[in-house]
Amino acid sequence: MSAPAPSPLAIVEVDPAHTPERQGEVLTDAALTFVAELHRRFTPRRDELLARRAERRAEIARTSTLDFLPETAAVRADDSWKVAEAPAALNDRRVEITGPTDRKMTINALNSGARVWLADFEDASAPTWENVVSGQLNLIDAYERRIDFTDAASGKSYALKPAEELATVVMRPRGWHLEERHLQFEGRPVPGALVDFGLYFFHNARRLLDLGKGPYFYLPKTESYLEARLWNEIFVFAQDYVGIPQGTVRATVLIETITAAYEMEEILYELRDHASGLNAGRWDYLFSIVKNFRDGGAKFVLPDRNAVTMTAPFMRAYTELLVRTCHKRGAHAIGGMAAFIPNRRDPEANERALAKVRNDKDREAGDGFDGSWVAHPDLVPVARASFDAVLGDKPNQKDRLREDVSVSAADLIAIDSLDAKPTYQGLIDAVQVGTRYIEAWLRGLGAVAIFGLMEDAATAEISRSQIWQWVDAGVVFENGEKATADLVRTVAAEQLAAIRAEIGEDAFTSGKWQQAHDLLLRVALDADYAEFLTLPAYEMLV
Repeated sequence: MSAPAPSPLAIVEVDPAHTPERQGEVLTDAALTFVAELHRRFTPRRDELLARRAERRAEIARTSTLDFLPETAAVRADDSWKVAEAPAALNDRRVEITGPTDRKMTINALNSGARVWLADFEDASAPTWENVVSGQLNLIDAYERRIDFTDAASGKSYALKPAEELATVVMRPRGWHLEERHLQFEGRPVPGALVDFGLYFFHNARRLLDLGKGPYFYLPKTESYLEARLWNEIFVFAQDYVGIPQGTVRATVLIETITAAYEMEEILYELRDHASGLNAGRWDYLFSIVKNFRDGGAKFVLPDRNAVTMTAPFMRAYTELLVRTCHKRGAHAIGGMAAFIPNRRDPEANERALAKVRNDKDREAGDGFDGSWVAHPDLVPVARASFDAVLGDKPNQKDRLREDVSVSAADLIAIDSLDAKPTYQGLIDAVQVGTRYIEAWLRGLGAVAIFGLMEDAATAEISRSQIWQWVDAGVVFENGEKATADLVRTVAAEQLAAIRAEIGEDAFTSGKWQQAHDLLLRVALDADYAEFLTLPAYEMLV
């Protein structure tokens, strides 16, 4: 057999001295040829859909409202269709753990006792070239059981448990808006989503089938059923390309944008042969509301992020509609993140955090969700207990149809039903968390422990968006201070000085603190609102 022709993709090394180890095992000619074919076939449609996002945003700015789509009413009214039956590996999803694909996390997540690991190339991973390539290698090595790891600092060794005890991997590629500058076709970067999906699928689809599982995906930042249709076309092509049966791929879509919340049934319909469920996010969902309704006036102004709980009326409408939609169509409904990090040094604080997690997971299980997310292995037993109490020996509760739920278009955007208001401390918190997260992201860390919570890129997005919204709306805080650009700059300078004093001059100077401060102010105060802060941040990423 002749060797495959060289790939038309160019590998662009920003710093050749830091080429990831074993890069050649991932960037084979055959794998790059597959990614190039994905790019040729599907990037033009991706570009059209990104343009459509901008058009829709302009329409929301004009009308300050959203509604269920009249052109897809027949899909919603047709009770005859359902998504494909879940494969055995995805039938019981009562606890899912999320996290980046570094080597230690890969082992710990697979060993965690969770039923699923969301292996994250998106919000929990800063897309340095090292992270992109090594993440792919770590997953390949895990499937081949050659991923033993010793922590150089602690000397502790990590190894995989027996195969039957490992979590099922559901991989999350980057969103459609991001590009990968290290892989280019005729001088143009390939979309990060196609790079992440393509390399993972090409190397692992058959390997996963041999292990009794399959190539399963979480699809992030989806804004419309047409974007789901594009993914479905990619799945069909990819399965034919490597010669595996149609329907082997399964996808769970994150309903983390306000526009997607109005198209849940249509999204499942487009992916119905490959769909395995929907997930209810939180921070990205709130970020999307701010982004889309930022011209809508006072009735769309959100209070401090931690004051917007999942029991807020508009959030409850969203989650209950998601459960009803999923179960009506035979799909899994997966709940949101428990981001608390257990504090083993402070038993009282730890118990308070665990109590919050228990309450959250009890609510989700009681509402009909089939599973939920945690960010730390210590939270797996807590979440599992909540779902075990409801599910018992059943793998899910898709038979609970929630026909009692009735959600109107207005219910999903009834932001003014909240009693809470923005506070001055909320502004400080947004600046603090945004600065600390962006600094870590610029150093290549996507999942960061900040003030007892595991934060990812969605955290920074809601933080800077709330600052932007409060300044734009001229919010007056409870202490009489008005949200202005000058006030934000003053608070940001104070917080930067506090960080410098906290960590010391050497750590401050060797970090990315000034760059993080400057970027936060840029994306929080510029009149031209950046669609995603990771777009300008990517240009600064080492």
